[in-house]
Amino acid sequence: MDGVLVHEEIPIPGGQEFVRRLKDSGRPFLVLTNNSIFTPRDLRVRLLGSGIDVPEESIWTSALATAQFLTDQRPGGSAYVVGEAGLTTALHDVGYVMTDRDPDYVVLGETRTYSFEAITRAIRLIDSGARFIATNPDPSGPSQAGKLPATGSVAALIQTATGRAPYFIGKPNPLMMRSALNRIDAHSETTVMIGDRMDTDIISGLEAGLRTILVTTGSTPPDAVETFPYRPSLVVDSIADVVPMVDAATLDL
Repeated sequence: MDGVLVHEEIPIPGGQEFVRRLKDSGRPFLVLTNNSIFTPRDLRVRLLGSGIDVPEESIWTSALATAQFLTDQRPGGSAYVVGEAGLTTALHDVGYVMTDRDPDYVVLGETRTYSFEAITRAIRLIDSGARFIATNPDPSGPSQAGKLPATGSVAALIQTATGRAPYFIGKPNPLMMRSALNRIDAHSETTVMIGDRMDTDIISGLEAGLRTILVTTGSTPPDAVETFPYRPSLVVDSIADVVPMVDAATLDL
């Protein structure tokens, strides 16, 4: 989403038309984000504010992927959550109980108000045997004032204190791609991943068996592509270059 359709609240040229063309074509699609702060409903409203109309059911977050993973692993379990409404809502919706008493999991997500008390509690619960899950490994995130610490940085703090590494659900884990494919009943052979980061979007699509398109309006600049040991199927300037491909019967990437 960020870097492909929008920059923060500002739409990237071509994003509105791309989503409109997808909806008109009837092709199933999902907009993915590693950010676990917001619910799909929240994100739909934020995108609408940028003039991009994405249905709520077409938004897939690391929080939703985490909830899906946990209910597949341990249905009806319990978790101590360090995160915002996007994560707690997703876990509640799959029947999980939020507790700080002997939880099955400690689940770490994105938040703008990391609490020393909550992090300390998470460390002690992990030391007591709770399994450690994090929604995504992103070490930092953007803001208008500059860089912010994100889930990966706080996960590193907890890992250092406990000696226990988390299992990250979001990109670049191809598990998030596979859960997204299942969500829209799609197959890797006929699906394309479009992203702006080589180290999360492109590698997760590649490892899930998808064709990949890198847009250079986000995190990975064009001159950095060749520094990676893997390549996307296609590199384009922006999402505007992908709009004509929506109507193609097949994508020759």
